Amino acid sequence: MFKTLKLALFAICATVGFSQQVAARDMQTAIVAGGCFWCVEADFEKVTGVESAVSGYTGGTTANPTYKQVSNGGTGHYEAVLITYDADQVSYRQLIDLFLRSIDPLDAGGQFCDRGAPYRTGIFVQTQAQSNAATAAINDAQNALGRQIVTPVVRASTFYTAEAYHQDYYRTSENAYNYYRKGCGRDARVRQIWGQAAAFAG
Repeated sequence: MFKTLKLALFAICATVGFSQQVAARDMQTAIVAGGCFWCVEADFEKVTGVESAVSGYTGGTTANPTYKQVSNGGTGHYEAVLITYDADQVSYRQLIDLFLRSIDPLDAGGQFCDRGAPYRTGIFVQTQAQSNAATAAINDAQNALGRQIVTPVVRASTFYTAEAYHQDYYRTSENAYNYYRKGCGRDARVRQIWGQAAAFAG
């Protein structure tokens, strides 16, 4: 009986300890736009501490926009990604440093082969602390490149989740995704700009 009681107490303590660990996780979100949201989502889901990356639309004026509406232009939305992460494992600043080194921050007209307003880059901040960190990251990146970065820091607005078929596209349509990414020249251009500091470009 004593042994059974001891095991029961151990199980209770272990459960409480696990619950406290889960509750202690500092889950936060970041919103970025870096051209095709398939690619941004694929990149950031590889980062330790990132819980999820969701493709969607933000920065526009149309409520509940569809992919067709956004890609046709006129709604003002960016293709964007909502990143949920554990701030105890990776910081917001680290995510923004990776983001800037995974895009062409010198191009205001789109990204790689994707042109037009939906494919602009942007960092959508939700707090003053995020704004400060994003601005500092941009300043450091400008100093590293010796060129002006055109990626803006923008106050976050409503984020609309994209259609289901866009989520995890790099997994569900791997061959098509890889063909698109290579054909669009994303990694080649990122390596050209950032050299050894390029993130995710292989």
